Amino acid sequence: MRQWLENIEQQYGLDNLTLRLRQFVIISYVTLMLMTVYRGFLLQGEAFNWLPVVAFVLPLVLFLPSIIGRRPRGHAWLAFVSLLYFTQGVMVATLPSQALRGVLEALVSLALFTACMGYARFRSRQLQLRQ
Repeated sequence: MRQWLENIEQQYGLDNLTLRLRQFVIISYVTLMLMTVYRGFLLQGEAFNWLPVVAFVLPLVLFLPSIIGRRPRGHAWLAFVSLLYFTQGVMVATLPSQALRGVLEALVSLALFTACMGYARFRSRQLQLRQ
């Protein structure tokens, strides 16, 4: 696995990989955030309450400084938090009326996991080489 990642790094270039994965992280992060906000609003009945929306969105919002600051460790932790959303998506996908939304949430969170782990690896390597 390590050799495969080093081959990818040599083939595409470290700066290019870091840039592409950062774009992928941002796209999947925003998509998951929008889906989570939508889910929070969907759970509301006639009486609107912000608490479910905040409860679903807060774990993602906490990692916004790491994404803005391009910190590899924060991206690695975000990858693990995205697995919670993957689990939620798989559970929602088992409901007949919510299957599509659950599958989409699971796929987006899996994309966020992959992008964050790749970014954390290549960005930390990039920072090591610059020192």
